[in-house]
Amino acid sequence: MVEMDAHSLREAVRKRYAETARSTAGGATGGCCGTQPREDELPVVGGCCCGTAVDVRGLGKILGYSDEELSAAPVGANLGLGCGNPQAIANLKPGETVLDLGCGAGFDCFLAARQVGESGRVIGVDMTPEMLSRARENARKGGYTNVEFRLGEIEHLPVADESVDVIISNCVINLSPEKEQVFREAFRVLRPGGRLAVADMVSLAPLPPEVREDLALYAGCLAGAATVDELRVMLAEAGFVDIVIRPKDSDQLLEAWGAGESLQNQVFSAYIEARKPIK
Repeated sequence: MVEMDAHSLREAVRKRYAETARSTAGGATGGCCGTQPREDELPVVGGCCCGTAVDVRGLGKILGYSDEELSAAPVGANLGLGCGNPQAIANLKPGETVLDLGCGAGFDCFLAARQVGESGRVIGVDMTPEMLSRARENARKGGYTNVEFRLGEIEHLPVADESVDVIISNCVINLSPEKEQVFREAFRVLRPGGRLAVADMVSLAPLPPEVREDLALYAGCLAGAATVDELRVMLAEAGFVDIVIRPKDSDQLLEAWGAGESLQNQVFSAYIEARKPIK
C-alpha cells in the first residue's frame, strides 16, 4: 500500500464498516467477509479482521461477555466486531453518562444502558451513517429511551466539554490515524474524575512497514495498533492519570479473525484504563 494520509485512511475504514452494516442489515449475516451461514447457524460476521466467518455468540464469549449480556441486546446489535468487553472494566453506576467511541450497531451501548438505568444516559458516536441507522433501529426495537446515537468522528466528538462520566470503546481507537487527538477529545468531554475504559488492539513493538502499510490489515484492526509505550505517552500527554494497560489472552480471538502466525506474535488485545484528574 502506498502511504496514505489520515483522511484517506479514515475514508477507507468508513467504507469498510459501511459495507459491514449493509451486508448485515435486514437479517442478512454476511458480515464484511460476505460469508453466508447455513440456515441452522447463528449469525456470522468476519470479525474485525474479516479473515474468516465466525459465530458472533461464540466470539462474544471469547471476548469476555456472559450469556446474559449476549442475550440482552436486540438481535442484530452484536456484529462481532470487538476485541474485548469494556463493560468488564467500566464499573458503571446508575445515573452515570456514558460515551461509546465508535459504537457501531450499538451493542455495548445497550449493555451500558442496563447498568446506568433510566436515570443515566448513553451516547454512541460513530462516523458511519449506515452503522448509526442500524443502531437507531436496534434502539427502537429494544425500547431504549436512555440511549442516543450521534454522527461524528472520534477525533472531533459532537459532545460538550466535561459532560461524560465514563468513556468506553471496543476495538476502535486502533483504527484512528490520529490517536493523540482521540485521547485529547476524550479528556475534554470527561468530567473531572471521569474514567476511560477501553478494549483495543495493542502491539508488542512498532509494526514493520509491510504490516503498517497494508490497508486491509489497517481496516481490520491490526495494522493501526500502537505499542504499550506509545499509548502510555499519548494518554499522559492528553492529561490522564492512573493509566493501566492490561493484556488479555488473545490467541482464540486472533485465530477466529484468521490472523497469520506472524501477526499473532506481534499484536494482542488489551484493556486500557485511565482517569481524568479531579481539579
